[in-house]
Amino acid sequence: MAKVKAARVKGKKFTFDDLELILLSLPTVIWYLIFSFLPLFGLLIAFKQWRVSGGFFETFFSSEWISFTNFEFLFATSTAMESLRNTILYNVLFVILGVVIPVTLAIMISNLYSQKLGKVCQTAMFLPHFMSWVVASYFLFAFLSGDKGLVNNMIEAMGGTAINWYGEEAVGWWPFIIVLMNIWKTTGYGMVVYLASITGIDATYYEAAVIDGATKWQQVTRITIPLLKQIMVIMAIMAVGKIFNTDIGLFQQVPKSTSQLYPVTQTLDVYIYNALRTMNNIGMSSAAAFFQSVAGCITILIANLIVSKIDEESAFF
Repeated sequence: MAKVKAARVKGKKFTFDDLELILLSLPTVIWYLIFSFLPLFGLLIAFKQWRVSGGFFETFFSSEWISFTNFEFLFATSTAMESLRNTILYNVLFVILGVVIPVTLAIMISNLYSQKLGKVCQTAMFLPHFMSWVVASYFLFAFLSGDKGLVNNMIEAMGGTAINWYGEEAVGWWPFIIVLMNIWKTTGYGMVVYLASITGIDATYYEAAVIDGATKWQQVTRITIPLLKQIMVIMAIMAVGKIFNTDIGLFQQVPKSTSQLYPVTQTLDVYIYNALRTMNNIGMSSAAAFFQSVAGCITILIANLIVSKIDEESAFF
């Protein structure tokens, strides 16, 4: 019987339905070829001493091959190592809080009795996602301004001394400020993803739990969180893939590029930007992007491997 089925599949002819599917997928295939695969050719720029001489291909073939020389500036100074450390530590916090807080808020909103209030809260939390860091930095400046900032006005009203929040004396506060700003801006997007997953959970689970006398807390811990576990793990693995990348707007625009704050605000992206903005070296910038991409791919593979050993069903692939 199996041989008969195999023979039918093998002898199946190309049909009009197959042509329709190919034509439907063709725009997507072309898009990926142009914007995802063709640019991979540019990775070779990271191994060349880029000297512009005519068009792109003429410049590419005439530029000298220098192997890994462009990568040396990433690890040449103690500042680079400090930037790498800051990048990893901040991203570890972002990954953890980027799962815990959105899941908590999504569960809370899903349990509101008023649907209108739930929609208002959801919209209010999602709105910062569309705001640029430049605009967000001025909102923060309204709170932390040295002379007219709301925080300093409150401190002086209580008999304290105003703090120069963008100076060296406030360096210890900025890790908390940066984490708080990142949560404020990104939580809404993650919350919507988890809220959609909660909406897709079969209501009969909760009805059976109510009949058995389960409290709200028991429904959350025994039904909601276990059924959200897979999407939580996938979101965490995807976030781990960006552990060597940071949003330069958060670390460059929000602290107003203040050099006194560099010990806690300089990440790998900020270091690369400051190192290359006057050098105009395309090879070094390509090397930095190449390193971050490869390192991110490796961390995704490692994280997925660990998850697959613990719970194979929750693994990303």
